[in-house]
Amino acid sequence: MARLEESDRRARLAEIELNLSKMRIVQLEERLRLLRIAKYGPRGENLSAAQLALFEEEISATLDEVEAEAARGAVAEPPATPRKNRKQHPGRQTLPADLPRVVNVVACAPAQCTCGKCGAETAVIGYEESERLDVEPAKFFVTVTRREKRACRNCKQGGVATAPVTPEIVEKGLAGNRVVINAVVAKYCDHLPLYRQCAMLARDAGVEISRVTMDGWVMRVGYLLSAIVRAMQKEVLGSGYIQADETTVMVQRPEERKGRNHQAYLWQFGNPGGSVVFAFHLGRGGEAAESFLAGYKGILQTDGYAGYNTAAKGAAVHAGCWSHLRRYFIDAVKVNRLDAVASDFVQRMDAVFAVDREAAEAKMSLTGRHDLRREKSAPIVAGIYEKLLAVKGTVLPKSKLGEAVDYALGQWPRMIVFLDHAEIELSNNLAENSMRPVAVGRKNWIHIGSVDAGPRVAAILSVVETCRRLEIPVREYLADVLPGLADRKAAEVATLTPIAWKLRRSG
Repeated sequence: MARLEESDRRARLAEIELNLSKMRIVQLEERLRLLRIAKYGPRGENLSAAQLALFEEEISATLDEVEAEAARGAVAEPPATPRKNRKQHPGRQTLPADLPRVVNVVACAPAQCTCGKCGAETAVIGYEESERLDVEPAKFFVTVTRREKRACRNCKQGGVATAPVTPEIVEKGLAGNRVVINAVVAKYCDHLPLYRQCAMLARDAGVEISRVTMDGWVMRVGYLLSAIVRAMQKEVLGSGYIQADETTVMVQRPEERKGRNHQAYLWQFGNPGGSVVFAFHLGRGGEAAESFLAGYKGILQTDGYAGYNTAAKGAAVHAGCWSHLRRYFIDAVKVNRLDAVASDFVQRMDAVFAVDREAAEAKMSLTGRHDLRREKSAPIVAGIYEKLLAVKGTVLPKSKLGEAVDYALGQWPRMIVFLDHAEIELSNNLAENSMRPVAVGRKNWIHIGSVDAGPRVAAILSVVETCRRLEIPVREYLADVLPGLADRKAAEVATLTPIAWKLRRSG
């Protein structure tokens, strides 16, 4: 009996070790597949119809799970997309009517000016006309400003009067306002680092301007725009709905080891359809969000990063992001294409997004979208929560699906608030899209030159991104507000934010 008990004990230990080994193998296979996907796989998150149909082929479901699924009822399907009729080809693309036209008249050859039958001179009866887009290379020139000096010829008591100085962005600098603005726009809109711009000036204009000088122009613009960004921050905090996100940016620090940069962060806080403000911080700690959102009592929408939790305690509503949640389950499908449970979760979440898409295509108001959400999204969301609870005890906690389920349940109170607040968007994608210029830019200009330059770069990015969102021509805006900005009073600066500028121009 003792030998039998010992054999049973060893068998149980062997079974436990075998199960642990299997779990470890599954985790390692997932990691290997993720590495391969990261290196070779597509970037998109769309799932094929075959992947979404895997739920029908799940062979590991127990009888209890099948009965529970049958009792729950059918999952609401996303609205069927109507089949669109093939559009007729619009024909040759037309060029914008507001572009200036330069007309070139091509005369007929001399032989064509004489009638081939009677020898008489032919007359012009019309033109065959075509339009092509053309370009004239940039012209660099020197603007010579001569300010009048006047004095009285009859007496010397009146002194000398000189015409006022034209406001310049860089006082006593070599570059005019348009050249300075061009450097800023080229770097932060077109992602051209300053050393390339210096080479372009030397090649196209024969002007040798050092990168240090051009960097001084950019920092001057960042310093001036900081005052406007402070006014923009008040606009953001007063809106009642803020989406927040953060991304990395490298910065040079003298105390760091030579050849290495410090990883800093740009925190973004913006209103959907309104202003965007970037804040530069050396770390990713929650104090960055706390300092910006101090006293804020509105809606805050973020991803699941814990750094927002303390700042969100003062907010009236803390909303989550369905795109981030969906991404976790997408990862689970990527590492295991036969994971029918993860595919089913993705399908249900796609149905939630389809409801909002239906509202957008119908151009519904926020109230109309809210009613549609209560009618169609609420049952789908309830079904997702029920399945999360049912699945939690059946998946490996450290597997991708287990991590996705834990994340979903931990974020769930934030995920459902969109059902009670009409203005809340399903996702934080608008904030993420605003980070893309930073992601593209840092691959070109590599890093920020110093810690002191960080806030100035953030100010420029705030204005550039806000102008993009509001569809404001950024060159025109900067040319209007930057000259003389340093001499304006604080009350005047509040009227120069991109939103105020656009309202003034349109009104």
